Amino acid sequence: MLVRLALDPGRMVATDELAAALWGAASPVDPANALQTLVSRLRRALGRPHGVESVPGGYRLDVPREAVDAHRFERLAAEGRRALEAGDPHTATRVLGQALALWRGQALADVADAPFAIGTAVRLEEARLTATEDHYAARIAAGEVAPAVAGLRELAARHPRRERVRGLLMRALAATGQRAEALAGYAEFSRELAEELGVDPGPELREIHLELLRAEPPAAPRRRGNLRTPLTSFVGRTTEIERITAQFKESRLVTLVGPGGAGKTRLATTVAADLPRGAWLVELASVADGGDVPAAVLAALGNPTFPNGGQAAKAGGPRDTMGGLFEALSSAETTLVLDNCEHVIDAAAHLAEELLGHCPRLRVLATSREPLGILGEALCPVPPLPLPEPGEPAGHSPAVRLFADRVAAVRPGFALDERTTAMAVEICRRLDGLPLAIELAAARMRSLTAEQVAARLDDRFRLLGGGSRTALPRHQTLRAVVAWSWDLLGDDERALAERLAVFPAGATLDAIEHVGGTLDLLSALVDKSLVQVAEGPRYRMLETIREYGQALLAERGELAGLRAAHAAYYLRLAETAEPYVRSGAQRPWVARLDAEHDNMLAALHWAAEAGDAATAVRLAAALGMYWTIRGDGTATTARIREALAVPGESPRRARLVITGIYLVSQILSNGVEDMQEVTGLLRRIADEADAEATDDPMLILLRPLFALFTDDTELGMRVVGSRIAHPDPWVRGSLLSLRAALLENEGRMAECRDDLVASVAALRESGERWALSMALTSLAETHSVFGAFPEAIAALEEAIRLTRELVPHADAGHQRVWLAGTRLRQGDVERARAELEAIAAPGNDETSPRNVAFALLDLGDLARHDGDLAAAERAYAESHRLLTGAPFVAPQFHALLRTAMGQLAVARGDPGTALAEAGKAFEYAMSARDMPVVARIAVLVAGATAARGDPRRAAGMLGASEQIRGAPDLFHLDVARITGRLSTELGRAAYDAAYAEGRALSREAALALVQGV
Repeated sequence: MLVRLALDPGRMVATDELAAALWGAASPVDPANALQTLVSRLRRALGRPHGVESVPGGYRLDVPREAVDAHRFERLAAEGRRALEAGDPHTATRVLGQALALWRGQALADVADAPFAIGTAVRLEEARLTATEDHYAARIAAGEVAPAVAGLRELAARHPRRERVRGLLMRALAATGQRAEALAGYAEFSRELAEELGVDPGPELREIHLELLRAEPPAAPRRRGNLRTPLTSFVGRTTEIERITAQFKESRLVTLVGPGGAGKTRLATTVAADLPRGAWLVELASVADGGDVPAAVLAALGNPTFPNGGQAAKAGGPRDTMGGLFEALSSAETTLVLDNCEHVIDAAAHLAEELLGHCPRLRVLATSREPLGILGEALCPVPPLPLPEPGEPAGHSPAVRLFADRVAAVRPGFALDERTTAMAVEICRRLDGLPLAIELAAARMRSLTAEQVAARLDDRFRLLGGGSRTALPRHQTLRAVVAWSWDLLGDDERALAERLAVFPAGATLDAIEHVGGTLDLLSALVDKSLVQVAEGPRYRMLETIREYGQALLAERGELAGLRAAHAAYYLRLAETAEPYVRSGAQRPWVARLDAEHDNMLAALHWAAEAGDAATAVRLAAALGMYWTIRGDGTATTARIREALAVPGESPRRARLVITGIYLVSQILSNGVEDMQEVTGLLRRIADEADAEATDDPMLILLRPLFALFTDDTELGMRVVGSRIAHPDPWVRGSLLSLRAALLENEGRMAECRDDLVASVAALRESGERWALSMALTSLAETHSVFGAFPEAIAALEEAIRLTRELVPHADAGHQRVWLAGTRLRQGDVERARAELEAIAAPGNDETSPRNVAFALLDLGDLARHDGDLAAAERAYAESHRLLTGAPFVAPQFHALLRTAMGQLAVARGDPGTALAEAGKAFEYAMSARDMPVVARIAVLVAGATAARGDPRRAAGMLGASEQIRGAPDLFHLDVARITGRLSTELGRAAYDAAYAEGRALSREAALALVQGV
């Protein structure tokens, strides 16, 4: 299925077409269901739940066309043939080589017997053979004749009747002085055709034969130039090569600009080597005086194979030098590579302008850390190598490939595995993907492990020295690379660069102006490749450059003062943002805080290190709501703990807010070992907040939160009732949501639903999306209890949309699990199954382990109801594995897992084990006072009791479950199954009577009934 979908990536393949492709005439009875099963398995295998999309009428593989090697091959093969036909054999050789390198065996070898594969495989193999012929033709035309002969001999042996192969071999043999062998080969081929087929060779082959008879063809043209053959592989840069090729069609001057160590020289020489008519490299790094640039070019052209080069090099004086250059460069199409122009930028710019003006057949490819700045110049930025994208195999990243390639050269046998890949990604990420830094790090792998290299990158300038002995001095160490760029700056530019070094997440223009920068100075740093422009716009430095600037500041004792100013700026920004994060203006402010988050954390760390308690506490308090929205409770508690640990005075309001958020985050992230101690602290700060008599939105919620976490319904109802008239709709909506949670735990489901409806209305009025999403999720769960599944689905779909609008990559796993479960109860079993499998798919980095575990619980329940008890047990076991390895696991989860295992025991006919699991589950659920979970345990007890042969008591237990829950359970499949069984065994009237007895119990009696079995 994967191969068939990959042949049409991004396009819907109809169900009928897929069935015919996979099974032909032996299609299953229900092909749609069989395809759905295959899709589920494929999603699990891929580890990309959204990679295979279900669309009306069929399925679609959601990958770009270029991600499929067959399509990429066909594009490159066509591009290479066009270059060959256009008389550009060097480009054709490179591109066709890339195309053929994609092959690893026969076309569609893994599915060769599938009905759809036969014709496609034949077509691809023919295209491969044609591309191979084109590749040899291009190599011969480019002068690479001798290496082509052996390959053509082998190809002719494998395809003895292929006339084009014969013709290419004849030309190659003749060009290498083996004309007699070429003619003999033709005679033998002609005789075989006549004897076996009764035909003559085709006209093209006969024409080649006649050419060889008339005269020996000229040898392949020699390339002109002074480019050296590289000693190492060239990795990545496909985009840049394509851009440069396109730019040379429009401009005769292309400048590669980028930071030191980005690989500009290697890219330039790689491109130049593929250009027709030869290329000349002029290395300007050692030229100290701009006046010597023309002479350096003339000296580079002194190779005797260059027309007039030797004579011109002997000329004297500036005028004679330029005249010699004009004479040397005007007689043939030539490419001049001016390498490392930045320190003689004015002279290089004037020379390029003069040469291009006088030599119409000349092209100039320059490398520099800043543009030449003349008319007609096309710029090609050369950024660091790309790092792995989320979800992308690390081995596809050019940065990681470069690291692995260079390490393998110094440590034979090195290969990327799970451990080394993770460390390679870490090293490349820490080094910003900068090629020179990566190569220096790889060289260290001669004596260090990848873990040791990564651990020492905090002192990267000490670690990354000792590069190639033959490299330029400024390329032998990382410090020298950066120092070269730094030393070319003016005093004001250098001062701004040092100030920018305190911004780990880059900065906006406003922030840069706050530290004394100007637009002109900033533009100069951008032009000189020390600062990069990102979307926003934001201005950032590579980490290596930033650390160099910080080191200079520290040496002069100026770093602390600049970090203090940086912290003050971001404290003001965070406190300005705080009220907007709870309002209708939430989205742009959350996005802004996202962009500035690393700067905020740097400010917090500085305040903690400097002992500035007021700044640390105020900053954490201002960011508390933002951190809550971002959803990483563990990280939030760690950051707040850091702020609270700073000794010294801090504003009372900020300390109360931050302490409240800290305690609530601990509880919600299941990070509480002593719940009594935490709730005691929460009571104390709630008392302090109430004593403030403030309308502060965050402080108003502390007392109701305390009531919720201590299961004090009476207190919660009283406090919410006294505060519900608050003028802020966000506060009203939040209070109503908290009261609804109290009512749910009391089993007062109708009142709970009413409060949630009112909460949603208030939060819509506020415009705040996060709390509205949470309220909609709770409302959906309540709708499900009452069997209002369409309303529940609508609420959950809106909740997920709001979550993703606010935080595009947010983990909406909990909401998605509920949505799948609700679809299941509505009868949409396959869609529910597919959604749960997508959430639980291996390699799904978007969903937290906790939510994957919940999805696995539901998948286990589905398998159990399908009768696949082994699959159910596997799902439950994996769910247990995911969360029990975590530092803290909510008791409710243990209760749900034990309940699921108990239901599995019932299905296996083992009610004794089921009741033992129910007992453990009950203890967990009661420790959290979670009544909805206790109600589910009561359903398990009912099933086990029925299996023991006591249907009347089982029916009473179902009634007790409703009493505890506060409403009939119309959501879970087990209730419907047990109800049907008991109604049959007892008769409807007797069942109803026993059920009513259990429902009439008090909550305490119902709990005792469940506990006592």
